[in-house]
Amino acid sequence: MPDLDSPHDSNTPATANRAVRITRFGGPKVIAVAEIDTPYPAPDEVLVRVHAASVNPVDWKTAEGKYPPVGADKLPIVLGRDLAGTIAQVEGADWSVGDRVFAFIGQDRGAQSDFVCVKTSELVAMPDGIDFDAAAGSALAVMTAWQGLFDHGGLTAGQRVLIHGGAGGVGHMAVQLARWKGATVFATASERDLDFVRGLGADTVIDYKNQRFEDIATDLDMVFDTQGGETQARSFGVIREGGILVSTLEPDAAKAAEHKVRIEPRWHAEPDAATLGQVADLLASDELQVTVAKTFPLDQVRAAHAFAQDEHPRGKVVLRLA
Repeated sequence: MPDLDSPHDSNTPATANRAVRITRFGGPKVIAVAEIDTPYPAPDEVLVRVHAASVNPVDWKTAEGKYPPVGADKLPIVLGRDLAGTIAQVEGADWSVGDRVFAFIGQDRGAQSDFVCVKTSELVAMPDGIDFDAAAGSALAVMTAWQGLFDHGGLTAGQRVLIHGGAGGVGHMAVQLARWKGATVFATASERDLDFVRGLGADTVIDYKNQRFEDIATDLDMVFDTQGGETQARSFGVIREGGILVSTLEPDAAKAAEHKVRIEPRWHAEPDAATLGQVADLLASDELQVTVAKTFPLDQVRAAHAFAQDEHPRGKVVLRLA
């Protein structure tokens, strides 16, 4: 195995590393740990030794063949979009071997792998006092929440926002970010998570099984929807005329027109180191906290995906690779 702490050229033999990969679609049964070559970083990349990577809905949707950007022509593919680890090799980038970093990376590479090439435009230094599990668990979820609330939704101080799924991976980040921005925050959650979501800073928490959010959250400037279906359909009626519904799923344009509500067409969160750097500052100042529901070793990756998909955990599920 070559020395990953020192430069080497393209003639250096490739080294094997473990990766969570699918070669066909079909759900959890197609997810497997395989050995693949260790990639070599380009001049605008660094090679990261991954210590932790999170499990997200995009992973099991990809495995099921239900994530449109990944068709059969993209297989095989390594799963995972966010990671935390240490830099193992640098090829001209302004970083050093051993630096602790985290990132939300593009779909062209998978984060659930021992070694991953990360673009410098995706990379951020980990704040002191934050562990690898929390850093890995934050990146995709918080970027989805940030871009949904602020970039697509334009949320500002003093506005009223309802966040569905306030205890989930994206939801618990969205509640904290909306509070930080100075919005009045309503959030839905299960009975077991009501106090947890209040502790995140929500002004009003609604038990979605035993209460109708339409009776409590009204005249809203925004609904941030992570659920879709009936929940989304009912949400249009609580938004003021001219307000906006931002969804991680496809919004119903007809419903929006009926209620004179704006929508954002379906969008996907994009890597952005500048924004992730602001998130790092919030993590460092304890204004933002990441809840990790459970960690799994890499050889239990199927169990990790099943837990994340079926158990509706509070916060994030994380794979530990080192």
